[in-house]
Amino acid sequence: MLICVHVCPPLLYVLLHKRRILRVRQHPVTSSWQRSNNLNKKTISLHTRNQNETSSRMSSSLVVCEVDESLKEKLKKFRFRKETNNAAILMKIDMAKQLVILEEEYEDISLDDLRNELPERQPRFIVYSYKYVHTDGRVSYPLCFIFSSPVGCKPEQQMMYAGSKNQLVSAAELTKVFETRNIDDLSEEWLINKLSFFR
Repeated sequence: MLICVHVCPPLLYVLLHKRRILRVRQHPVTSSWQRSNNLNKKTISLHTRNQNETSSRMSSSLVVCEVDESLKEKLKKFRFRKETNNAAILMKIDMAKQLVILEEEYEDISLDDLRNELPERQPRFIVYSYKYVHTDGRVSYPLCFIFSSPVGCKPEQQMMYAGSKNQLVSAAELTKVFETRNIDDLSEEWLINKLSFFR
């Protein structure tokens, strides 16, 4: 059965007018959301591009220095030394040649004495053979790689040393690798605390 509903013209006009207003009001909200969404996408894209450009600049400016061949031999002999006293090899980078070279060798030297041999505002690499007396009475002789990079070093020096550290660690074949930004930290207590993580 077909039922016809008669809608008077004034009421029909009102209904159509409200529908048109609702549609007009919804459109600016939708457009505003789309503009905001597009703006967020552009912001994220720009941020990602800036991060990639920064990483690229840092990678291109990071210098990895080679290790002097005579130093490699020195480190190999040092790793198999038979003496039981504390000893150290101090290394630096020849900035002109971009080469890690031997600076000094020390026998029977404590970390306190070695600390006094380090420059205050220049990075240095150290390989330290330490007579370690454990709490249970055992004695071991760990070889420790210490990267000293004091606060106040020139940025180009810090970057060159930081970029070459892994190369030198690999050449020395060491696993106990420590770093300090404060020369005053270098002490026997500091080293024992670092070594406590190795059992």
